Amino acid sequence: MKSTIATVILAIAAVAGAVAVGFAQLGSDFFFAGNLLVSRSVYDNNPANVRAGDSLPPGCAQPNCQAANNDGTYPYVWNNDLVDSSFGITSKIFLDQMTPDGTLVNSLEVPNSSQRGVPPTKDQLVTSFPSKSELALNLSTDGRFVTFIGYVAPIDAIDISNSNTPDIVDPTNPVPGLSFRAVAQIDQHGKFQFTKTEAYSGNNGRAAILNNSSGAGVMYLAGNAGNGGDPQPDDIIIAAGAQIMSPDVRAMVAQSPGLPTPVGSFNIKQLPGAKYQAGDKLGKDTNFRGMTIFDQVLYYTKGSGGNGINTVYFVDTTGLACPTTTTGGVVTNGGVGVPQTMSPGFAGLPTSPIVYDINDVSSQGIVPYNMCVLNGFPIDLKTKTSFPFGLWFADANTLYVADEGDGDATFDTVSKTYTNAVVDAAGKTKANVLPGLQKWVFDGTKWNRKYTLQAGLKLGLPYAYVIAGYPTGNNDAKTLQTGKPAPWTPATGGLRNITGRVNGDGTVTIWAITSTVSGNGDTGADPNQLVMITDTLSALTLPADESFAIVRKAGFGEVLRGVSFTPGTSSSH
Repeated sequence: MKSTIATVILAIAAVAGAVAVGFAQLGSDFFFAGNLLVSRSVYDNNPANVRAGDSLPPGCAQPNCQAANNDGTYPYVWNNDLVDSSFGITSKIFLDQMTPDGTLVNSLEVPNSSQRGVPPTKDQLVTSFPSKSELALNLSTDGRFVTFIGYVAPIDAIDISNSNTPDIVDPTNPVPGLSFRAVAQIDQHGKFQFTKTEAYSGNNGRAAILNNSSGAGVMYLAGNAGNGGDPQPDDIIIAAGAQIMSPDVRAMVAQSPGLPTPVGSFNIKQLPGAKYQAGDKLGKDTNFRGMTIFDQVLYYTKGSGGNGINTVYFVDTTGLACPTTTTGGVVTNGGVGVPQTMSPGFAGLPTSPIVYDINDVSSQGIVPYNMCVLNGFPIDLKTKTSFPFGLWFADANTLYVADEGDGDATFDTVSKTYTNAVVDAAGKTKANVLPGLQKWVFDGTKWNRKYTLQAGLKLGLPYAYVIAGYPTGNNDAKTLQTGKPAPWTPATGGLRNITGRVNGDGTVTIWAITSTVSGNGDTGADPNQLVMITDTLSALTLPADESFAIVRKAGFGEVLRGVSFTPGTSSSH
């Protein structure tokens, strides 16, 4: 395994206001089992990163060029998203180790180009600062490693999150840059290993899980691909959604990843009804965000985009969970089911990619379709009410799903709230969205939502927390563009990535990363929070005394992204 010495910022020093520096050492434990790990990104707030009037995206060709309206000063720099929908700037990744109650233990900086001794030929990884769906953290199946996805690029590179990968180029993508994506794998000693991939060209990888049990040695990935026109090139469709690949132990400079290898495929045509049979933009039905593994089944969520179904999916290795039935040439059943773990054909977690015919891709996508909607979850096409992100199984019959909300930042100057994000007595927003932590219970046939935990999140209420140094008042650039009030101060809009623990007293504790609504040019750049809640596992109606508590707040120029337990924690934790 390739190791990298990484900078450590100790918690005691952070609390005291001074910074002590140490290093992850070979042979010694840097992470301690049972602690939390949170991914954090920090923007370097360099005004020279972009200048007002610069052409965006960099290297663009007309008619794709727009003039930057702000320099690189935080947070005004994100107003460039108002003219360049692909706008983003790469930034550092930190992994913060915390006790479950929120005490910071230490921080590990992922190798990047701003560090001394890290030239372009050295292993390094960055994220795109405002890309809110990135940097999910997941424990490996044996609990020894944590994995996440980023970009092989230098700090302060522009529009990398929508760049093509080097060998999968969409000529209609307005962003001309080329960058590999890569999965980082880190162990209990703080040692990194990186594996490059051509997946997610034109868009972003979001999550990765290492299956290293029983000699499997594969990684599952979640993300999206494509930033150009329709129809998309075949390679872009192949590079989307649910992917599988093997970890590479070589330095990244020696790696030459081949074409992406899909492990899961879903198409809305699996479902009966004319609205589904009309089809959709190929490759976008698998615009996945969150993922998890439970009981040898691989699950995904889709919660964004103007195509497909925002819901919970699983990869079916039996072919029996949701077979499509056609009568007289018309689909009459299919697309929805539950895992067939007791079936003689159940193979457990997949260990190889789908075998598909390249000649079918441009017309049908990746065939065969081997994914199902988890029975009971929404099947509304292009839904405006369901936005699932992270998911965590407490047991075989209890599933917690984070909903990040619809992101509507309509602000009322009288009530001083983001009115479309505030929930009513039933826990719904004006648009009937159920943001927060949803509890689903299995009845033996299908999953049923029992309630949504929201107390303490202060959904839609700005000024719930103060960010030192952050601007107040309206974001004039966005107010001018929309004609509506656009306050800088954010409010919580819902939840994204989550992890949990079953306690010995009949309760569970869940930690979650919040989403935001605000008048920022890109709400993904808002400082957000890590929160926690303890729920009674057996409860079937909303307990009156359960409320989220804030564990960690992002500061000026920071965002929080993923949460998991530390490498070395038992996978059954």
